[in-house]
Parts: sequence; structure tokens; C-alpha cells
Amino acid sequence: MIGLKSTLNVIDNSGALLVECVNILKNKVNNGWGSVGDEIVCVVKKARPISAASQASVNAVKVRRGDVRRAVIVRTRKAVRRPDGRIIRFDDNAAVLLNNKREMLGTRVGGLVSSDLRMKGWGKIVSLAPKVL
Repeated sequence: MIGLKSTLNVIDNSGALLVECVNILKNKVNNGWGSVGDEIVCVVKKARPISAASQASVNAVKVRRGDVRRAVIVRTRKAVRRPDGRIIRFDDNAAVLLNNKREMLGTRVGGLVSSDLRMKGWGKIVSLAPKVL
């Protein structure tokens, strides 16, 4: 359950470390709360420092502190019940940043993601994740 002003860890290599949710997109069913697989608008609160040497490289940091970006929620602390009866709950809230075309901003995903993403159309994130739960 991600709402307004919720903070999420960023688990891709886009350069952001921590983001704050400012809007949940196209989800009028759940009264403004977002869960795994929902798209949000967020502000970058903490980012990796940008050095002069890394700006010239291909793997340059793509975001800065204060940037407004879209993201997809990949983990939540709120327990989610699966159709087979299992209840899944993660240790933190996490997201992966997107560009305006709904493509991933980073090229890698570091950490667990929920398998519910595959059902909601985010197969690319699931395929890049090291572990799917």
C-alpha cells in the first residue's frame, strides 16, 4: 500500500537511491493506494553523486536529486494474498524507475521482485531480476 509521501528504495542502476511518491497513476479502484505492479510518479530524494569521470562514460548516472520521474512498484511491506492462499510480505518498499515511454531507465535490477509483476505486464523487470518471489 503505497500512498502520497511514501518513500521507496530504488533497485535499478539508474542512479537514484531513494524516491518519494507524489501520485499513483490510473488506479481509481483502490482509493489512491498503490500496490505491486502499479505505476507512480515520484521525486528523487537521494541519488548517487555524479563525478566528472563518470559523466563521459556510457554508464553515466541518469537522474539527479529533485527529478520527477515515473516508477513501477516492485515490493511492498503490506502483505499481499495470492490466489493459492499464500501471503507474501517484503522487508521494504521498492521501485524501478521508468522513462515516459514506460521503459526501464536502468539496465539492471538488483534485488528481489514480486512475481505479481508478470501478470500486470512488467515481464521485462521480472526477467532482469536476480530473484523472483
